[in-house]
Amino acid sequence: MWFFYALIPCLFTDGVASLPAPQNLSVHSTNMKHLLTWSPVILPGETVHYSVEYQGEYESLYISWIWIPTSWCMVIEEPKCDVTDDITATVPYKLRVRATLGSQTSAWSTLKHPFNRNSTILTPPRMEVSKDGFHLVIELEDLGPQFEFLVVYWRREPGAKEQTKVVRSRGVPVHLETMDPGATYCVKAQSLVKVIGRHSAFSQAECVQVQGKEGLPVPWASAEVTAPLGACSEEALPLALALFAFLGFMLILVVVPFSIWKMGQLLRYSCCPVVVLPDTLKITNSPQKLISCRREEVDVCATAVLSSEELFKAWI
Repeated sequence: MWFFYALIPCLFTDGVASLPAPQNLSVHSTNMKHLLTWSPVILPGETVHYSVEYQGEYESLYISWIWIPTSWCMVIEEPKCDVTDDITATVPYKLRVRATLGSQTSAWSTLKHPFNRNSTILTPPRMEVSKDGFHLVIELEDLGPQFEFLVVYWRREPGAKEQTKVVRSRGVPVHLETMDPGATYCVKAQSLVKVIGRHSAFSQAECVQVQGKEGLPVPWASAEVTAPLGACSEEALPLALALFAFLGFMLILVVVPFSIWKMGQLLRYSCCPVVVLPDTLKITNSPQKLISCRREEVDVCATAVLSSEELFKAWI
């Protein structure tokens, strides 16, 4: 009877428990990449496969009998499974794995403690600091869409102030600053993951130096630096272009309004010309004066006629 009761639990296990269950389940999570591993089930001359399932917070609390198969680990041979695509929320996840060999299936082995992605280990990002002419350039590794980077850079000299810039582009060179000739600039960066509210430590600072006079490095503590001849020409060219652009703008500012005014004058005199009377047709005096002047002339003429008639009569 005791032997019969000892066999009862085996009759109600999930599958035929002829295979040993995987042991030592653990999750190794770095930079939001989550890898479930376990000890392999070794059978000489046989290839054992594994299947992995998970439960999110909702399934664990309300429908604990439902387990969801992982995206990439249904029937695999290696004793590890990348569950990054299945861990999509910052909540506890239960994970379990079992072994299969043909029609034989082991019992499920469950992760001892639920996994939460906010426990991932964030490492300082790998970066490459370089110079493109006088431009300070940084290129950061691509850690995934959830990452952004805080970049801190400064000119290496006493009392220099650090400047910061948040970089979201990954695997693409990013311009930070235009450097002064003969100066040394240093850069460091850290990873930021907003979905878990955490950040990594800063990477070690990397420094680059711009060549000074005669192509020789200038010590960072030097107060005066002289740019090489090529640097002077490169700096003079933008200044000359800026000067020509300013003069052109001022010329346009003067010529365009004058041209518009001149064109308006031409259109005005062409379409609506002003009629100018000759001087002989201009009336310099008022009509009343003209009328009075004419009456006086008539009276004088009449008086002159009368006088001549009287003289003729008198002569006769």
